[in-house]
Amino acid sequence: VLAMKAIVAALKSFPQFNSSYDAVSGDIVFKRYFHIGVAVDTEHGLVVPVLRNVDQKTVLALAAELTDLSHRARARRLQISDMQGGCFTITNLGGIGGSFFTPIVNYPEVAILGLSRSRTELKLHGGAVVERLMLPLSLSYDHRVINGADGARFVAKLGSLLNDFFALLAEA
Repeated sequence: VLAMKAIVAALKSFPQFNSSYDAVSGDIVFKRYFHIGVAVDTEHGLVVPVLRNVDQKTVLALAAELTDLSHRARARRLQISDMQGGCFTITNLGGIGGSFFTPIVNYPEVAILGLSRSRTELKLHGGAVVERLMLPLSLSYDHRVINGADGARFVAKLGSLLNDFFALLAEA
């Protein structure tokens, strides 16, 4: 849920990530809303329900909505409308391990973020060795809309936002 809030803040800073590409016209269609898809692993395959207006909801409301959508997904009770209209997708393999992977963009979106298993590592910080919790991020994107430098900036912004999770908790 905190990742969703961080992604919305990053999407506001990098609007090309909150768009779709119209291959027929060659136009980039910018979204003015923040509907985030979250991949859910079920015994019948992967589905991506969409949480709508993430920017307008509290962390607690999003957690309850995500729990409900996940339960409905696993029970095969999602409607097609529950899986349409996303602007950006998050997929998480942290629960089953792995360090990095290449998530596939959920068309017509132009980007997807993969979260892997977090782990504690020793890092040099301010001249001292400290233990830090590291969360590997894997970003895939459509190069017709997003270039590699902007992809790196987007991930750097996300990292900065996720480092300050208390600020994310304070958001609406």
